Amino acid sequence: MNTCFDALIVGGGLVGASLALALARQGRQVALIEGQQPPLTGLDRPDDWDPRVYAISPANQAFLQGLHAWPDASRLGVVAGMDVRGDRHGRIAFHAADAGQPALAWIAENRWLLAALWQQLADSPAQCIAGVRPTAISQHPRHVSLTLDDGRSLNTRLLIGADGANSWVRQQTGIRVDVSPYGHSGVVANFVAERDHGNIARQWFLGDGILAWLPLPGQRISMVWSTAKPEALTALDAASLCDTVAQAGGRELGGFSLLTPAHAFPLRLMRPDSVVAPRIALVGDAAHTVHPLAGQGVNLGFGDAHALAALLAEHGGDPGEWLLLRRYQRMRREAVNTMQLTCDGLFKLFHTQDPLLGWLRNTGLSLTQHLPLIKRQLARQAIGF
Repeated sequence: MNTCFDALIVGGGLVGASLALALARQGRQVALIEGQQPPLTGLDRPDDWDPRVYAISPANQAFLQGLHAWPDASRLGVVAGMDVRGDRHGRIAFHAADAGQPALAWIAENRWLLAALWQQLADSPAQCIAGVRPTAISQHPRHVSLTLDDGRSLNTRLLIGADGANSWVRQQTGIRVDVSPYGHSGVVANFVAERDHGNIARQWFLGDGILAWLPLPGQRISMVWSTAKPEALTALDAASLCDTVAQAGGRELGGFSLLTPAHAFPLRLMRPDSVVAPRIALVGDAAHTVHPLAGQGVNLGFGDAHALAALLAEHGGDPGEWLLLRRYQRMRREAVNTMQLTCDGLFKLFHTQDPLLGWLRNTGLSLTQHLPLIKRQLARQAIGF
């Protein structure tokens, strides 16, 4: 195959798939490389809920809807408000009206989001190459060559790494990354609650962890619990896990029944020295990670995809020009740095054992509840505006 693609994207997850679709819709010659088979299985089991969910901001909901890749409403939870509690009785509540939006976010399952994107890719001009992995990168002044494990060699004017936090593309490019483990894992599971959640996302800063309940359709919720002892949750039987999670949230929604088992994944802050190299760009978790307490990880990734696609559409020429890639890096730096600093700062603030800081952080939450202008700005910041 001697075609020189405009863009080769390594990684067919949410961010890579959305970027491939956006570029293909521009008329760019695009290929998407994904090591797994297309994620289209399991959608015939409506009672099978994915424990991996994401809070999609209004801006990114519009981005996905513009790609005709927004899941059916029956699989979406709506966040009409947030209720955040400190570890010493501090409390603040946000509502969609505070941000001037119909919803603060939509809770969507990973599998159904991926399926919506890949179904659109199947009907697009993008070439999807699944079940193969890259083995080597060769950089040249006007193109990059990518060798696959089936022996093929593909040429592209721009290589995009959308291959996750352990990015192979980033490693091959030699970009140094600063990794700061939080010493916590995120434990996820889905439940059916005894009482209706009212489309409210609930979050508790517990002193030794952060617990969130995210609304799913009906009386279902998705739990994300940042904890230093994930095994204390993953080792529990179904009844004990339900009781522990319900009790940690003060049984606000009554008792729980388990919908999906608990899974844990390590949490770490990752900051590469750069997200671009000659004819190479990084997007999504390959370019940055954040603590999930604000639910903004995938939103930053979709923001990368949207920004890079818009930049290439505006430019119209060689997508791998160095000055263009540097412009992409500058465009995304402020949003990413702000979210990383905010999430990292909140995590550290609510995990310090200093009594004075404990009083200040909780008093600050409660005080902000009574300051409408500041609360409105915080609400808009929470959804990425």
